[in-house]
Amino acid sequence: MSDINIQNVLNQMRTMAAQAKSAPAAPVEQTQGADFSSLLKQSVNTVNQTQKTAGKMSQAFQAGDPNVQLSDVMVAMQKSSVSFEAMKQVRGKLIEAYKEVMRMQV
Repeated sequence: MSDINIQNVLNQMRTMAAQAKSAPAAPVEQTQGADFSSLLKQSVNTVNQTQKTAGKMSQAFQAGDPNVQLSDVMVAMQKSSVSFEAMKQVRGKLIEAYKEVMRMQV
């Protein structure tokens, strides 16, 4: 792989990162009577689907599929990593909030 291709991929990743920082967060679909547990389940399922997609793309690239580009695989893997890390942060905050509630005296 040449330096030009690597630089191209890095520039694409930097551009996408800048766009992600400046783009407003996607609105969460809210339905009438939606509760926290269903929203959490939907978020976990979305993270899971992102990881599955990245894994499939990685396997296809490794198998030599000409329709899968390295840059696409790298972006999918980064999306997967970021979404999983965000989910871990949310889990941590939920655990902290639960502990705080349990410490409260009634």
